[in-house]
Amino acid sequence: MNNKKFVRIVAVVLALLMLLSVLMMIVFETTASARVTQGQIDQLRNDKRDLERQKREIQSKINTIEFERMKEIEKKEILDQRIVLTGLEIENINSIITQYNILIREKEYEVFLAQGREEAQLEKYRSRVRAMEENGLITYLEIIFDSTGFSDMLARIDFVTDIMRADEGAYLSLIDARNETEAAKVNLELAREEMDTEKAYLEVKEAELLEQLEEAHELIKRMEQDIDSERQLRDQVKAEEDRVQKEINALVAELARQQELERQRRLAAQQNRGSSGAGTSSGTITGTGELMWPTSGSVTSPFGVRRHPVFRDMRQHNGIDIGAPHGATVVAADGGTVITSTYNSSYGNYIVISHGNGMTTLYAHLSSRSVSVGANVSKGQQIGLVGSTGISTGPHLHFEVSVNGQRINPTSRL
Repeated sequence: MNNKKFVRIVAVVLALLMLLSVLMMIVFETTASARVTQGQIDQLRNDKRDLERQKREIQSKINTIEFERMKEIEKKEILDQRIVLTGLEIENINSIITQYNILIREKEYEVFLAQGREEAQLEKYRSRVRAMEENGLITYLEIIFDSTGFSDMLARIDFVTDIMRADEGAYLSLIDARNETEAAKVNLELAREEMDTEKAYLEVKEAELLEQLEEAHELIKRMEQDIDSERQLRDQVKAEEDRVQKEINALVAELARQQELERQRRLAAQQNRGSSGAGTSSGTITGTGELMWPTSGSVTSPFGVRRHPVFRDMRQHNGIDIGAPHGATVVAADGGTVITSTYNSSYGNYIVISHGNGMTTLYAHLSSRSVSVGANVSKGQQIGLVGSTGISTGPHLHFEVSVNGQRINPTSRL
């Protein structure tokens, strides 16, 4: 009876070990990226150090006498650069925190598996002890002293030695399993501590960003109050708007020319192969003509004649302003090709997308741009983040729509 019970215990232990082995194989497939994740964290930290270096260079410019002698619009550009870098730092830290969340989940699972192995090893050791008790095994000394002769005693000593080695091996395996569990717990705690450090650093950077935004907005307010600066800035903004629209028209025409050449090249190549002409697409994305909202928020300034928020005069507003918090996601209103992704003193960071059929959209005052010229983007794809770069009195998205070179009311297509 005791032997049957012992066999059942051993069978259960073996079944548990087999289950743990299967689970380990599954989790290995899903968590094999743990080392990669740590590598990603290290790379993100390298990026963070690079951003900090760039920030120091910008701050050194701000701290010079030459900065004070600059025109207000030049100062705003430098302040915008610092704001953009701080925003990138915040994105970087959020990415690190995301990676730590993944790493912590992996470490928690490692602890779970290590504890399972420890429990299984402990059960094996307990089963060994219970088996000895239940079967009434005599002590090692009794085995030796009950020998019938010297040769028999030597044989019994070898037998006892084997038993002792087996017992010692079971005990050492238990200790190894316990040490593995403790090491997994230590690694988990280290990951949690490092994530908490990054979260604290994030709070510092977010507060720093608010101070920098306030400083930039105060600069705009001072420009409003200076009549000469206000007049020069107003003329500059108008000139920039006209220049950008002319540039958009030229880029749209050039893109259409390149696409037509590519279409003709593909058609000629297929005719030479004697094909039916299927698959003559140039690989570019053409929009649907129906636009989606590029960011969440309501219109704070409509299209048409309005009082300018900075210059306080009545003038044509060539787009709509959508109120949104700093760092909110900006998406492509329709599919198309990026023809502009740059910075100027009026629009700040801005992007222009050509959607085909003569339509373009413009996204201005971005805190960051995530697409470059030539990129094909799909409708709803993230292209940047809301900001307050350029001539802006607060975070928002300035959104323009042009059809055949003429700006139209964006809400007519939304």
